[in-house]
Amino acid sequence: MQSTPLRTGRLWACALLAAACATSATGRKQLILMPEDELSQMGRQAFVSMKKQEPVDDDPRTNQYVSCVARSLLQAIDAKPEQWEVVVFESDQANAFALPGKKIGVFSGMLDVARTQDELAAVLGHEIAHVTQRHSNERVSQAFVAQGGLAAASVALGGEGTTHDLALAALGIGAQVGVLMPFGRTQESEADVVGLDYMARAGFDPRGAVQLWKNMEAEAGGSPPEFLSTHPSHESRIDDLEKRLPEAWTLYQEARARGDAPRCTVVSVSSRE
Repeated sequence: MQSTPLRTGRLWACALLAAACATSATGRKQLILMPEDELSQMGRQAFVSMKKQEPVDDDPRTNQYVSCVARSLLQAIDAKPEQWEVVVFESDQANAFALPGKKIGVFSGMLDVARTQDELAAVLGHEIAHVTQRHSNERVSQAFVAQGGLAAASVALGGEGTTHDLALAALGIGAQVGVLMPFGRTQESEADVVGLDYMARAGFDPRGAVQLWKNMEAEAGGSPPEFLSTHPSHESRIDDLEKRLPEAWTLYQEARARGDAPRCTVVSVSSRE
């Protein structure tokens, strides 16, 4: 039976889907279609754009503090901290992010909510977990399949010339959207759990993660019901973290026994004024 472009496309789609099955650190099945180097390139490009659009905080104490916490976390998970770029942005936003391509950004307003090194470690551990668990790639892959792009691209990938180039361009566009789109509840909850383990392994007190979300809850002054949000409610996050604390506490005690005890000098925005 002679092969047709449509049949070839279906075979490519099945092969891609079979090869794309991955498992996260929590044992959750993931659909991963994007080449990691392409996603990393998009992350680096997004970070360059961010540095052009947002003022960079050049206070040496603040940068040293944030870098100290980030470096401790990255060392604990063997992520080669010297390869990561950490930037503090001058903004009142209580926010932070990490991108594929080994980029970390912290808005200075976060330092008035994450008031201790342990609380800041909870923030950065969470964001780093988004990268290590390939959540951007997962989001892009899900969107790509949902939009019917996978079948069309699989046909193009079986050919050559313009259609092949258009398929690769579609992957690039999808990566750009994925880097910037917000994560869903599943990924947020997973980043909470994995990030909690990261901070404990680095020697940060995991109880700081619970306190962080209590601070966030107080700062928010009330949040929408969980079913109306793409993120878990503060109450759900606190409950889940408290349930995970015994395992994290064991990791923390082991880290302390090894001599891993970060001493990052705390800096807040209000203390600089």
